This record gives sequence, C-alpha cells and structure tokens, in this order.
Amino acid sequence: MNSTDLSSRNAEDRHAGVPDGVLARIALRFTAWAEKWFPDAFVFAAIAVVVVAVAAFANGASPAVVTKAFGDGFWSLIPFTMQMAFVAIGGYVVATSPPAARLIRRFAAMPRTGAGAVGLIAAVSMIASLFNWGISLIFSGLLARALARRGELRMDYRAAGAAGYLGLGATWALGLSSSAAQLQANPGSLPASLLPITGVIPFTETIFLWQSMVIALVLIVISIALCIWSAPSAARTMTAEDLGVSLDAEEEKPAAAAPKQPGEWLEHAPVLTLLIVALGLGWFVQEFTSKHPIVALSNLNTYNLLFLLLGLLLHWRPRSFLDAVAKSVPATTGVLIQFPLYGAIAALMTAKSSAGVTVADQIAHLFVSLTTADSFPVFMGIYSAVLGFFIPSGGGKWLLEAPYVMQAANELKVHLGWAVQVYNAAEALPNLINPFWMLPLLGVLGLKARDIVGFTFLQLIVHLPVVLFLLWLLAGTLPYTPPVLP
Repeated sequence: MNSTDLSSRNAEDRHAGVPDGVLARIALRFTAWAEKWFPDAFVFAAIAVVVVAVAAFANGASPAVVTKAFGDGFWSLIPFTMQMAFVAIGGYVVATSPPAARLIRRFAAMPRTGAGAVGLIAAVSMIASLFNWGISLIFSGLLARALARRGELRMDYRAAGAAGYLGLGATWALGLSSSAAQLQANPGSLPASLLPITGVIPFTETIFLWQSMVIALVLIVISIALCIWSAPSAARTMTAEDLGVSLDAEEEKPAAAAPKQPGEWLEHAPVLTLLIVALGLGWFVQEFTSKHPIVALSNLNTYNLLFLLLGLLLHWRPRSFLDAVAKSVPATTGVLIQFPLYGAIAALMTAKSSAGVTVADQIAHLFVSLTTADSFPVFMGIYSAVLGFFIPSGGGKWLLEAPYVMQAANELKVHLGWAVQVYNAAEALPNLINPFWMLPLLGVLGLKARDIVGFTFLQLIVHLPVVLFLLWLLAGTLPYTPPVLP
C-alpha cells in the first residue's frame, strides 16, 4: 500500500470513529425498533381495518352494517387509486426524462458529505411539494438514488429516503397541492351542504396567508436541520449496497438503437409526440381560459395529464416514454393493492350505529365539545392528525370533517381560512409514520416503510409541538369574517 492510499485509509478510519450525535443515535434507535416491530405497509393497513371495524362494533353498528361498509368501501377509492398510480407514473416519467436526469446529476454533484446530501434531498423534497407532491416524491427518490451512487459520500440510504419523504410529511398541504384549500376555493367542488357553512375561501385566505407561509418556512428550516444532525456517522451508515438495493444508472445507459423494422419507425420518431402534445395543449388552453388557473389546477386529473404530456414531450420519442412508463410500474404496486383497504377504513369510520352516529362523529364531537376560540386550533390540529392516521386522504377526509369543524369555527368566531390551514398543517403530521403516501417513494427507492420510519418518527416528535404552537400563536393575528357565498 503506497503512502497516498495509507493516508486516505487513515483519514477514513478517523472519520468512521467520529461518534454519532444525540439526534443520530435517537433516529437509529427508532429505526432499529421499526426494523424489528414495524410491519409491512400492507399489514399495517390490514391491522387498521380490523381496529376501525372493532371500533364500529363498539359504537353500536350491527354486523350487517359493518360488513356492508367494508365491502362497499373497499372499491370506493378506485378512481383515486388510479389517480395516485398515475401521479407516480407521471412523476417518474418526468423525473427520468433526459432534461430531468441532467438536473438530478447537477444536484447530485453538489454535496460534499453524506449529511449534506441528506439535507439537500430534504430541501428539494419540501420545496417541490409546495408545487406538486407527486414530483416531490419521485424526483426526491431518484435524487437519493443518484447520490447513493457516489460511494465516497457514505450517505445513509435510510436517512436519505426519509428526507425524500418530508415533502409529504411536512409541507405539501401548505402549498398548491393542498386538496382542502383547492376544494374551498372552487365552489363547483363543494358539496351543497357545506357551501352555506364555509362559503368560498380563496387561496389568499388559506395557503397565501403570510401566517401559513411562516409555518411552511419554519418547517423547512427545522426539517433540514434535523436531517443533517440525525444523519449517522460513517461507522453507522447503511448504504444502498448494504441494504441490498440495486442502483441502476439509467442515465448512463446508451441511447436506444435505431429502428430496425418499418413498424418500429414511429416508436423512434417525434411526430406522434408532437401531435398528442398539440391536442393536449389545445385542451389546456380551453381549460385555463375558461377557469381561473388555480381552479383548473385543483383537479387531480389535470395534474396527471399535465405531467404525462410533459413527460412525453421531455422524452421526445415514444419508445423512450414507454420505457420510462414500464420502469415506473413497480412504484405503483403498493398503491394498487393497499388503497382499497383505506377505502374500507373510510367507510367503516362513517358507518352509522343504530342511533345514527358514526365513529368519526364520536371523535369529532368529543374534541369540538372541549374547544374554545383559543384552544380550537390546537384541538382541531390534534383531532385532524389522529383521524388522518386512519383516513389518510387530504381532500376526502376534509369533506368528512369540514361540516362539523367549520360549523364550530363559525360558532367560536375563528377565521375560516385559518381553520382550513389548521387542518392542512396537521394533515401532514401522521404522514410521517403512516405508509399510505410513502408507497410511490418506497417503490423508487427499493426500500420498505420500516427502513425510513425511524428517521421520520424523529421528525414527527419535533414537528408536532412546533406545529401546534404556531397554529395557536398565529390564530390570534387573524380576525373572524363570516362565510362568503358565491
């Protein structure tokens, strides 16, 4: 071994001997516990179904009502399931396009340490989620894979995966992706029974409030700091290779060979790409000229079409686009098999007892009866976070909660837009330990929920008191205004 190699080895040994910080040790202990006790995401969802079914029985619902709710609810999220699958596909296709691959390579070349790489992934994930949570998940996952290929960084792949999930666990509901804010800003999306209670609440009274932006900024700063401080030292790092994850460098593969048969010509020519994109562009022009742009973007189908067409355009040739779609499918498998169980949970939560009361009603009435104008933000935040653990659907759960929590807000003279933001800020908290939204990211990373939940649980411990405190503190800066009807 020459002197250069020896010096390098000694430096590596000294670095490996650096002890982990307190947060890193806590995160690793959580991760060790999760690896032993945290079930696979499907098992987690199945257990939740059983728990909620037992709660429905205890609430007085008959066996016929409970079993019917399970069967009816099982397929109730199929449209949403397909939308979620296409979010994963569209995000993957865009993020794996040649231009996006070049951007990922530039990002991946920036960090100088493993902890810095984890912090960069967290920043990208949270900022991207303010615009589109689907891109946040897939782009962050691919960025983590690209950084994992840099063996000299010794980046902990579990911490990197957790950082890539922070967009969904911290900030997504405070941005344009917020289903609740989108629903309230669009009178056509609101149920007739809810409109008189809440009125129309524009984005200027929800996600564009300076108070909401303060919460988003605080969460971004705290989350990045936690990611950096909790990253394990080199001696405790688990790389992708250590975890048995294969890292295919797709961007380094040679371009597809030229067509050899006449039937392959159109697969490699951009003519069909341009024609389909032109049709889509015509539709988007009509959609955005006939509606407010924010309202138009509030439709998840619009999001999905936008990113599919963008992905097709960025790949340029149909063959490249189809190859990317094929590679994206594994990221959707968990979504396709587990979302029906979440549909069943939602139905069981709203199954009525012989007295006409649901489990959701019981929980809601408990918290609403205990609130005052000052305590409403904290109690509503806790309630939304708890219920979100069992019904992790931003827009669907809001429609379930809104009638009674917004009525309470009116009675207590709480700013209605802030009530929406209380829901939004609390809505993300259970995501940090609930595998529902993790599935597309885990598919890209090749990991299981148990691999990253130790690090995300650490984030939850810190986020929970910070979010609840800010919701209470900033509520006093907003005066109550009555519902505005269209």
